[in-house]
Amino acid sequence: MSRRAAPKANSAAAEGEGTPVSRRAAPKANSTVAEGEGTPISPRKPGRATIADVAKEAGVSKATVSRFYNHRDRLLSADIAARVEAAVARLAYTPSPMAQALSHGRSRLIGLIVADITNPYSVAVLRGAEKACQEAGYLVMLFNLGNDIDREREAIDALAGYQVDGFILNTLGRGAGLVDADALHGKPAVLVDRRHDGMHTDFVSLDNPAAMKAACGHLVEGGYRELLYITEPLQGVSSRRERTAAFGDCIAAHQPRVAGEVFESTGDDSDALDAALRALRKRARSGRRAAVLSGNAIVTLRVASAMARLGWHFGVELGFVGFDDPEWAPLIGPGLSAVAQPTDAIGRTAATCLIERLRGLEGPPRQLLLPGELVVRGSSGAV
Repeated sequence: MSRRAAPKANSAAAEGEGTPVSRRAAPKANSTVAEGEGTPISPRKPGRATIADVAKEAGVSKATVSRFYNHRDRLLSADIAARVEAAVARLAYTPSPMAQALSHGRSRLIGLIVADITNPYSVAVLRGAEKACQEAGYLVMLFNLGNDIDREREAIDALAGYQVDGFILNTLGRGAGLVDADALHGKPAVLVDRRHDGMHTDFVSLDNPAAMKAACGHLVEGGYRELLYITEPLQGVSSRRERTAAFGDCIAAHQPRVAGEVFESTGDDSDALDAALRALRKRARSGRRAAVLSGNAIVTLRVASAMARLGWHFGVELGFVGFDDPEWAPLIGPGLSAVAQPTDAIGRTAATCLIERLRGLEGPPRQLLLPGELVVRGSSGAV
């Protein structure tokens, strides 16, 4: 993990060959005639031109227009192709990407399911995935679960109804069987951040053990001896379990001079959180400096609110390092030290993995763990 101090041709038989084409009526007074040409141009209809408009303009069938876009070199004579091309130009016709994709058995749509769109992590990963999909010619359809576990299967079924080509899943990850391979309607998928016990597919995530080792080690090196790791409820979520386990490993590696505890925080437990911080501060009064590690940006906001309620200051009463580095982290107190996740790279990598599978890549599921970056600010200054 890197560490930085934040500064703050041959034609086949085609329509029109060997078959007389009906003559057009002479243009009416209000028809437009192209300069230097004797071919009348039909008055433009209001609204977007359709394939039927192009066919009528060129004097061919809709099937011929379709062949023009899909197999013009093999199925159309030069004369027919030229007529269709001229009609397309006159009408400024643009074919429907969805219709073209479906004719080839692909929608060019990627379904992206996120656990909570209000989480800064989800938004940042979405941006990275969307950019990679766009560069590869795909569009992203988003489904936000709103942390509602009962909607996981509903989300996949809904997106499958739009004929998405595959899925990028950053779902709740709470237990096997809720989302499994059978639920994917035969579509490939990539998991982001959270594993599913019943799903064996490509997986992209932060290297959680390495990130926690760096964050915890930074505090120990800075002289902090009483550590409290605050996380959202584990609830079987793999990323939370991995960070909690890595925190335990860090404490074990530095015992007996370092002690640590874990507190699971919910959104409605401000009194319990305040009590946990008071207990940590009480242990610090024995001459052992104390610090908090936060499991994500949401928890960091809860800790910041608790510090304000208690009248305490980061880097003074308590040291601090949090997972995620939101844009407001440098603005709180002396600046909050953080583990910056490579969210853009995680999103891009997940999208790339899925697109590779869609293009025929075979092989066993891949696990791609990306390094984080420790950003040191005033909240974890050496003591």
